[in-house]
Amino acid sequence: MNRNEGLVQRRVASQSSNSNSKVNSDVRDNGADCGTSSKHPNGEDSDDSKETRLTLMEEVLLLGLKNVEGYTSFWNDCLSTGLRGCILVELAIRGRIELEKAGMRRRGLLSRKLTVKDPHATGDVLLDEALKHIKDTQPTETLQTWIDYLSGETWNPLKLRYQLKNVRERVAKNLVEKGVLTTEKQNFLLFDMTTHPLVDFGSKSKLIKKVQDAVLGRWVNDPHRMDRRLLALIVLAHASDVLENAFVPLSDDEYEIAMRRVRELLDLDMESEAMKSPANETMWAIFAAFVK
Repeated sequence: MNRNEGLVQRRVASQSSNSNSKVNSDVRDNGADCGTSSKHPNGEDSDDSKETRLTLMEEVLLLGLKNVEGYTSFWNDCLSTGLRGCILVELAIRGRIELEKAGMRRRGLLSRKLTVKDPHATGDVLLDEALKHIKDTQPTETLQTWIDYLSGETWNPLKLRYQLKNVRERVAKNLVEKGVLTTEKQNFLLFDMTTHPLVDFGSKSKLIKKVQDAVLGRWVNDPHRMDRRLLALIVLAHASDVLENAFVPLSDDEYEIAMRRVRELLDLDMESEAMKSPANETMWAIFAAFVK
């Protein structure tokens, strides 16, 4: 997409989506610290927070949901796979999974097997279901294979049991339980569909502000100085085709800068970045799988 087409698309989206008006008006006034994250003494991310803590899959889905209508674009065929990537990144950040050692031949990220580092449950049903599949599977499989299995994209009928089903709906229900969304039934001529309209506009405003700040006001030009969750959010939101929704309120100049910096992240050599300390190899391998 060239620059003019992108700008026209955003203007049309801004004009046609009245549901974004409340979020857009609050974006500049509400924010959250996007450069830091709480840590356990052992260095892992802490799940404790005074505010509602959203997982990566919840944040990506929230960016993709229409505020009033309560559903994602019917034309988005990337979101489902992107959410599986979010699940694997969550497990990696929480120290549950890792890549096998590279060995003397320094095998590439996507050719190395995915193994369980810590089998203890996380408390999240989706994460624990994926973790159990990985733990119970012998011999071990590569990261790319697991993305395919969890998405149901396999020709092997014996592997279909690894598919995580109804992921969008299950993530949406998590957001309902956290008070961010609600549940409604809408009639679409021939069928009824469960939708999840936004009720906590502040949470989405803060999420949008966090993404905008990451590539504008708080841009650090070094992915290893960025908060890992925020870096993963940007990469996987792009892979899920929902990242531009966070940039709709921006001016044309700000949009250009934001998209250029996102492209800089996507153009990184993931293999090289994974070798830099203190990089999480598994997280960079997931990026490589979605950006390749």
